[in-house]
Amino acid sequence: MYKNKKIRENSLNLCHPRSNCTPKRLYVKYIQKIHIKMMTFETLHQQTDAILLKCISGSNAYGLALPHSDIDLKGVFISPLNEYYGLTYTEQVANPSNDEVYYELGRFFDLLLKNNPNILELLASPADCIQFKHPILKKIKPELFLSRKCSQTFARFAFAQIKKARGLNKKIVNPMSEQRKYVTDFCYVTHGMGSMPLNRFLEERGWQQTDCGLAVVEHFKDTYVLFHKSQLSDNQYFKGVCSGADANDVVLSSIPKGIPPLCHLNFNKDGYSKYCKDWLSYWSWVENRNEARYQNTIQHEKNYDAKNMMHVFRLLNMAEEIAKEGKIQVRRPERDFLLKIRIGAFEYEDLVEKATEQAQKIYELFEKSDLPDSPDEVKAGHLLVELRKKYYNV
Repeated sequence: MYKNKKIRENSLNLCHPRSNCTPKRLYVKYIQKIHIKMMTFETLHQQTDAILLKCISGSNAYGLALPHSDIDLKGVFISPLNEYYGLTYTEQVANPSNDEVYYELGRFFDLLLKNNPNILELLASPADCIQFKHPILKKIKPELFLSRKCSQTFARFAFAQIKKARGLNKKIVNPMSEQRKYVTDFCYVTHGMGSMPLNRFLEERGWQQTDCGLAVVEHFKDTYVLFHKSQLSDNQYFKGVCSGADANDVVLSSIPKGIPPLCHLNFNKDGYSKYCKDWLSYWSWVENRNEARYQNTIQHEKNYDAKNMMHVFRLLNMAEEIAKEGKIQVRRPERDFLLKIRIGAFEYEDLVEKATEQAQKIYELFEKSDLPDSPDEVKAGHLLVELRKKYYNV
């Protein structure tokens, strides 16, 4: 049962001699007592015997790579036995750029049972993309996991790519100024029978927002009455409309009795909140965007991320093959068509319409297919236990 004398000797001291501890319980208690380090990307590469699968993934696996394409790696690892029994179970690890990712064997099975497209692709990696595969993985076949769930998961992934492409379209067509707007840019005051922007109101009078004061108008959301310091006596002051450039809301001031309000002010708080989120999203995108992909988008002048749209049809085509043939083909035979999408040969609206029609066709194909509604969890669970026992040699 025990693989070395040290484990055996230490474990014998964990329970009282008259207790009912079995050797298995003794071993678990020993495992729980020793110091356990959480698995990280770095520690995984220091104990490479825990890696069960390492594959080139992404465009290189699909046969869609261009000269400037990055090499992405995905794989599977198995937790050391002490971590598996302990409290530091790690589901997956990745490098800082997230282009090398490894899933723990249990998490790998969990995602396979959910028919996650990325994980099914990893299991069906082309032979020339497999850098290492442990012999115990030979029993894991894609056919064990393919089910009608794929109609939903592949379509969901595909339309997530459409959403990304549309999001980029929105950012390109609607660029945002690097200078962020302030609270006062979303404030309006009553003026005659209408309204006018607060900033214009102040500019016409030569006033600063810091010299103004606000008081709440009850039962009117985000509506206030406005006062100015010219209405105050010496040594009195107002707090301003807002506290400064970084403010997220207006501020209220103490208003002396008897001072008449100059006008009513409305703060479009919801509009300001949405603007701040959009501004942060836009400039985070500018800072972190893949410049090569962005320039490609600008060059083909279609204002959408063509790479995202290419993957929409790759996913839909793979789903159609699963429904018809019950197999996963990672290396894409329709490479020329997909690369035409990538260079912007089609209009965005036409691609979305075509994708929507194909998705409907796929749902109908899965309804008629011989695939089960979902993978056999019991069978998969037995296989997972078998693989762990074989690897741990217990």
